[in-house]
Amino acid sequence: MYPVLFHIGAILIPAYGALAALGVLLALFLAQRTARVAGLNAAQVWNLCVISLFAALGSQRLLLVAINWSNVRLHPAWMLGLAMVHHPLLAAAGALAGAGAALAYARWRKLPLAATADALAAPLALSLAFEQLGALLAGSGYGIEAGAGVRWAVTYTNPLAARWSGTPLGIPLHPVQAYAALAYLTLSVLLLVWLPAMRRQGDVAGMGLLGMGAAVYITEFWRDPEGRGALLGGALDGPQAAAILMVLAGGLVLWERKSRQTNKEDAHG
Repeated sequence: MYPVLFHIGAILIPAYGALAALGVLLALFLAQRTARVAGLNAAQVWNLCVISLFAALGSQRLLLVAINWSNVRLHPAWMLGLAMVHHPLLAAAGALAGAGAALAYARWRKLPLAATADALAAPLALSLAFEQLGALLAGSGYGIEAGAGVRWAVTYTNPLAARWSGTPLGIPLHPVQAYAALAYLTLSVLLLVWLPAMRRQGDVAGMGLLGMGAAVYITEFWRDPEGRGALLGGALDGPQAAAILMVLAGGLVLWERKSRQTNKEDAHG
């Protein structure tokens, strides 16, 4: 595949970073539309997204520098290349930092949390779809070896894929990143269609958590387990454990909203 999209002089433009950045930009513009549909101030939602993005990127960069400090101290210029590294631990750190920053900003600006989460669900799924397309080109989060019957398997041959992501070369692999991208893109479209028709605030966010959790859990069966952790004797890996928590959180949001609506109807009945 293509770990490097193109060169600008001596500067490499990595596929993963470029596609991830494109996904973020598209998500930001989509969030302006979903914010208006959810009855929110679009400018405040824009600010929330930008603050959350910088918090996520900053936390990931700090974690990378801390992990690779012995090498970075000797070669400071390597910090420019750390942005091309993709790892589940970095994704988790970025997600937690971004969510924390978004929550803090929403509370400061007194944004309704349920409506804000509804507005962000579809854009988040869209950004994840492009992130996975970038991972597919770069070889990050690669799949397990594919059998002879998998005609859509991908084979990486670029040495940069092996150097940056540890991708095995010359071996047909399941394009699991494409599976995940398709799942996230489908989910984004469904959430976008459902947003104007939702009955209770928080329903779209709850379904988003359920859908993203299910996508992560299922696609992990086709990902190579290297570096993804193992739980319960290898029955689960780290991302699958996180996916279960996402599904539970989504179910809890939907149940809590339904219970609150039922109580209101009983009170008025």
